[in-house]
Amino acid sequence: MSTPSPIHVIGGGLAGSEAAWQIARTGVPVILHEMRGVPGVKTDAHQTDGLAELVCSNSFRSDDWEYNAVGLLHAEMRRLDSVIMACGDAHQVPAGGALAVDREGFSAAVTARLEAHPLITVVREEIGGLPPADWDSVIVATGPLTSPALADAILELTGEESLSFFDAIAPIVHADTINFDIAWRQSRYDKAGPGGDAAAYVNCPMDKAQYEAFIDALLSGPKAEFKDWEHVPYFDGCLPIEVMAERGRETLRHGPMKPVGLTDPRNPTIKPHAIVQLRQDNALGTLFNMVGFQTKLKHGAQTEVFRMIPGLENAQFARLGGLHRNTFLNSPKLLDRQLRLKAMPRLRFAGQVTGVEGYVESAAMGLVTGRLAAAERLGSPIQAPPADTALGALVEHITGGHMDGAKFQPMNVNYGLLPPLEAPRIDEDGRRIPPRDRGRARKRLMSLRALASLDRWSGGGAARAAAQVVNP
Repeated sequence: MSTPSPIHVIGGGLAGSEAAWQIARTGVPVILHEMRGVPGVKTDAHQTDGLAELVCSNSFRSDDWEYNAVGLLHAEMRRLDSVIMACGDAHQVPAGGALAVDREGFSAAVTARLEAHPLITVVREEIGGLPPADWDSVIVATGPLTSPALADAILELTGEESLSFFDAIAPIVHADTINFDIAWRQSRYDKAGPGGDAAAYVNCPMDKAQYEAFIDALLSGPKAEFKDWEHVPYFDGCLPIEVMAERGRETLRHGPMKPVGLTDPRNPTIKPHAIVQLRQDNALGTLFNMVGFQTKLKHGAQTEVFRMIPGLENAQFARLGGLHRNTFLNSPKLLDRQLRLKAMPRLRFAGQVTGVEGYVESAAMGLVTGRLAAAERLGSPIQAPPADTALGALVEHITGGHMDGAKFQPMNVNYGLLPPLEAPRIDEDGRRIPPRDRGRARKRLMSLRALASLDRWSGGGAARAAAQVVNP
């Protein structure tokens, strides 16, 4: 049997890396083009030339597949041999009920697995403009930091303007500069994560006066100016902390600084007015990410303002916060249900540029797009996963579904994207479920339905497309 001609993947981030892996595991060669590593070529957010580099948080969020939609997405991807999930699991760091990873170890592992695969060729080059005409199957997974030349070519082809928003990066603190005479380790509600650690977060308490002074400093601190893009909205899932504070002085106490589920062991009877949490950022435990503290404060102000937080008065920062511009397509109008560009079907799109938001969601779209492209190349086209799976619900969201394309906005995976189920009244043992618990029980039913549906899908057309699996 002759070897199929290669599929080209442009972009070596989470989505592109996952797409390349999924293609290669079916026996189809893939050429992965990544511009980072080319002398003089860089992005506004990346710091290395490693594949699947994490540029913001190091968290893949909740790993609870029964009651959380992103945890369900984790489970679905694991069942489909996701390289992103495999490397994430192998390089997890303590994070309560979340799956967080050592970002350097994770990226190195993805890079090593892809470079070692005999059917994957990694080429360090920038694709300026549209791909050559003889590339008959291409996945564009260039993410929110698509090179201007390629972005302009795509926009000219579609006649559309891309939608853009700012994405903010949280600071990272050296662990040995945290004052543990004030701070303590505890996960919210003592919930253990995938690694079994129920004390994964560092907590810095504030009383009311400290909180009010901190809010004043956030609001008055000098901010980075982006005059050319001042009209661009922020994505609500990654708002700068000072933008949240502008929405009301109590907003942060009901968001990233909420004091619930945590008890200061030195003052167990006194509830802090607010709490700042830090999450481990690397396997050594030497770096901690300030949870929810994305910011557009200027660097000098960040050091001054964040040292107002009790426990961080002498903090040294391995990285200060910042902003970068994200771009996504009006996908319901531009893409078909195979994630192909309607104006040029040889081009598929994957990742954040399609209008999904979040690390796992971006990688998930790479997984789906890779499988769709590989199946087409092998002459056995398949449909996207069913809409009652987390994977399929994301595809449905970005390709139209019930959405009006003119109002399309980025979206994290959530149960609201899946077809609803009636909340059960009786549990598996025949006992009555109290009304307050029925919403939670409904989520578990939806998760069970999703995994069963995914198994049926992957055992049918997807399995035929993966008849020739190469796993080095």
